[in-house]
Amino acid sequence: MNIETAGMGSLIIITVMALVTLATRWGGVWIMSFVPFNHRVKTFIQDMSGSVLVAILAPVALTGDKGAQMALLTTAIVMLVFKRPLIAITLGIIVSALVRYF
Repeated sequence: MNIETAGMGSLIIITVMALVTLATRWGGVWIMSFVPFNHRVKTFIQDMSGSVLVAILAPVALTGDKGAQMALLTTAIVMLVFKRPLIAITLGIIVSALVRYF
């Protein structure tokens, strides 16, 4: 399926993406309304967020350029040392920019 991005094509694509995002968010809340929220479910949800993060970052760590790999390494080290996510992310971005610039 091809949609021309000139004219109204971009607006159609953005609208469809927004509707799909909205449907998945509302659908998730609706489905979870039928699930009893106990310790087991809470643990599953907390563990899934870490799994998704690893699934996103592992390919970048293995196949990314030096800037991406150094950013991940910097972010991980700063998080382990200082336990401050905002500082770790900021330093990771700075390191990535510096490595790619030089």
